[in-house]
Amino acid sequence: MRAAATLAFLLPIAGCIYVPRTTEVYDSACHIGARQMKLEMAQLGNFTSCQGKGCAELLVAAGAVAAASAVVSGSIVVTGNIVYWFEKEGRCAASKFSAAT
Repeated sequence: MRAAATLAFLLPIAGCIYVPRTTEVYDSACHIGARQMKLEMAQLGNFTSCQGKGCAELLVAAGAVAAASAVVSGSIVVTGNIVYWFEKEGRCAASKFSAAT
């Protein structure tokens, strides 16, 4: 019973990885466009026709890949957003300075 529950949980995420995506957002306080990173899930494949022990091993490996991609891509997103925040703050300060003069 527990194996079936685990399999039912892993099946939807089996063919998924996480990837960082950069988007452009508008900061209305500074009147500038700024970049922002988000973590998105992408599906690689679908494992609907596997059976037996080989299927379980495949799902475990796919789950490990999904978890590893979440950790690596999550780190990239956090680091990227920190860099983009500093970039936005610098551009915001520059736009406020040029508006004041």
